[in-house]
Amino acid sequence: MFRKILIANRGEIARRINTVAQSMGMRTVAVYSDADEKLPFVKEADEAIRIGPAPAKDSYLNVEAILEAVKKTGAEAVHPGYGFISENAQFARTISNAGVVFVGPPPEAMERMKDKSEARRLVVEAGVPVVPGTATVVPDVKTALEQAEQIGYPVLCKAAGGGGGIGMAVAQTPAEMEKVFRACSDRAKAAFGREGVYLERYFPAPRHIEVQILGDLKGHTLHVIERECSIQRRHQKVVEEAGAPLFQGGADEPLRQQMFAAALKAARAFGYANAGTVEFLYSEGGIYFIEMNARLQVEHPVTELTTGVDLIGWQFRIAAGETLTLQQDQIERTGHALEFRIYAEDPIKYFPSPGPLKVYRPPTGAGVRIDSGYAEGDLVTPNYDPMIAKLIVSGTDRADAIARATDAIDAFDIQGIKTNLPLHARILRDETFRAGKINTRFLEHHAKP
Repeated sequence: MFRKILIANRGEIARRINTVAQSMGMRTVAVYSDADEKLPFVKEADEAIRIGPAPAKDSYLNVEAILEAVKKTGAEAVHPGYGFISENAQFARTISNAGVVFVGPPPEAMERMKDKSEARRLVVEAGVPVVPGTATVVPDVKTALEQAEQIGYPVLCKAAGGGGGIGMAVAQTPAEMEKVFRACSDRAKAAFGREGVYLERYFPAPRHIEVQILGDLKGHTLHVIERECSIQRRHQKVVEEAGAPLFQGGADEPLRQQMFAAALKAARAFGYANAGTVEFLYSEGGIYFIEMNARLQVEHPVTELTTGVDLIGWQFRIAAGETLTLQQDQIERTGHALEFRIYAEDPIKYFPSPGPLKVYRPPTGAGVRIDSGYAEGDLVTPNYDPMIAKLIVSGTDRADAIARATDAIDAFDIQGIKTNLPLHARILRDETFRAGKINTRFLEHHAKP
């Protein structure tokens, strides 16, 4: 195992990685910006090194500064967490060439997944069901209009190099397609450095299901069961669950097993190793591949709590060259878990709400886990994603988990800034949510203030 690792991230995920690494006997190095110098993840690491001023482009996205920190501290491996440089194939290749291990997938696999149109081609060849759409990048508006007619409106226009809901827009008519195509092309170029977009059929109210994957460097892959992430706002996940309410009570087990098989086919098609996630849409009785994420997911704790698999621990073991000792039939889910992203934001207008955490008292109790990036008295700045913490709650079944989560949300005391805790309280008390009848447009119709 590695003697020393550098964590190229911040906040709650940096703390989580630090805890796992130290428990495995590794020394840890935190990197931080001027805005984060006093946060818990900096204090808890064995070493900490400044990498720049507050703006992310000058610090956590500053590849040269991170590489210099690796060199200066003698770290043998870099764990990127999620976001920032976690899916930067060039960074992974550069540090590998320098003899340092990137705790993530091979750069080549990352490049295959990053180009969404190429990823689509690979999984189609592997026999994975995909959302009906264009096989390649669409070159111009004229072609987009022709392809959209074949796909059938409404049509989703997506940036080929995108992610996180960026560079996506829906066209309901040919007139809208012209406008949407140009807007997505411009957004794709600004955000990802390339104009390429492709088209998919748009499902108005699908469910979002994902499968956790682990793969070692010897080609062994397995799945760590599914999560449901259907409750979203602007394509961003808000609440996640393991397992999926879609399959609760053993509903449609054949389809669930088909999804697991498809996820493994997709991972192998990309030549994947380490931890990753294959994402699907469920609509009209079918499962459709949409993308694979080449990193740990924000919602990974719900999988850990229900399967007992330490995903970050396995990331380190795989990166160090160890072979997966887990067998597929050993991975079973026990109980149910939900994760709530606690944001510093106005619960009505959804605007960020930075400021000092004058009071910060997370809940405790049976089945309650808090992955927090802050402590009482810390300042939540406007420089980064406004997530303060993740509240993860597990129970013997979904009803038990919901009951515990309701108590935990009610007990979560944060003062000094506005948060989305009221939104989570409304979701938990919504009868449609409790019945598991959710989809990606849930918040448009339910849990209103």
